[in-house]
Amino acid sequence: MRVLITGAGGQLGRELVRTAPPAAVVKAAARNDLNIGDPAAVRDVVEAFQPTVILNAAAYTAVDKAESEREQAWRINAQAPGFLAAAAQRLGHCRMVQVSTDYVFSGDAARPYRPDDETGPLGVYGESKLAGESAVLQGLGPRAVVLRTAWVYGAHGKNFLNTMLRLMSERGSVRVVADQIGCPTATAPLAETIWAFAARPELAGVYHWSDAGVASWYDFAVAISEEAGACELLPASVEVLPIATEDYPTPARRPRFSLLDGRATEDALGISPLHWRVRLRQVLNEIKNG
Repeated sequence: MRVLITGAGGQLGRELVRTAPPAAVVKAAARNDLNIGDPAAVRDVVEAFQPTVILNAAAYTAVDKAESEREQAWRINAQAPGFLAAAAQRLGHCRMVQVSTDYVFSGDAARPYRPDDETGPLGVYGESKLAGESAVLQGLGPRAVVLRTAWVYGAHGKNFLNTMLRLMSERGSVRVVADQIGCPTATAPLAETIWAFAARPELAGVYHWSDAGVASWYDFAVAISEEAGACELLPASVEVLPIATEDYPTPARRPRFSLLDGRATEDALGISPLHWRVRLRQVLNEIKNG
């Protein structure tokens, strides 16, 4: 298996590189190595490397900035996946796993979203990611997997966990939105799931994956405070205060409920997710141990 990993410098891309199967021949392309918004550059790299699978972990993830940087978000999230899919299609043997997001949904559901549920993104980020899904599925058909996930974080990179650890250390008190519901997802199990799809050429279409359980951002922050305090990454006295979405206005609207139903993924791959709090504890221990 020859695997091109795009976005290899990001938090998920780094984890994909770290967890690559021993038999995989990997080309890790970070932003400086490959501009995936340049179709000619994409075509040249794909034709030169001849991958059997492309794992696209590259994304414009600044949800609020996307509202004012629509062109940049659209180029990376919508157009670039189409360029990768077109390059893969020309090879005739190459598959692709496109990573997408729970933000393709409106948040109006009363149950976890299934892969075939109606989408309805609320902002540019979700709109651009949904367009990227369509480009890949239309361009590669039965050779494409779109894997939607949610609230991704890891030991490295810019994410909610590392932001909370910094703010809690500096301030001793934080205010966090308590009325947006979803599920945190650690990069390690997400990467393992992507590799499992890469190894299964018979699988195609849209799937969901997150860690198990339910949380608000407030719940996640409380758990970070408690678990980081227990492993002595933070003082034990950090205060977490719940607030409403209206108390923390942002340029982009976010879904109030974006829990994903991952049962199709569990059935297809024969795996089960661990609870998000168990995964949080693992990531904090990784941070502590360097």
